[in-house]
Amino acid sequence: MRQALVFNNGRLAGLLTEQSPSEYVFRYDNAYYADKEAPAISLTLSKKQQEYRLGYLFPFFANMLSEGHNRTVQARIHHLDRNDDFGILLATAQTDTPGSITVKPL
Repeated sequence: MRQALVFNNGRLAGLLTEQSPSEYVFRYDNAYYADKEAPAISLTLSKKQQEYRLGYLFPFFANMLSEGHNRTVQARIHHLDRNDDFGILLATAQTDTPGSITVKPL
């Protein structure tokens, strides 16, 4: 099981867990979820519920990943399998991401 902290503009928004290659969970942090002013991290992960489960990496997070040659280079640099979406996310989404969301390994 691998986990990552998800931040929105530097504020802890939730926890992303890969329980297995076919089970992913995103759970909003209690304080973030309770804060009516804190926005959802995406339209598909709205604050209408606190926990989401899916059989593959949530598209919102998968869309943060590089493709093509860049992905191959990132996988090589970080000694990861090119198809390890979660591993590449953990290695590359800590800083300099498009938008306000960053992902840091737990």
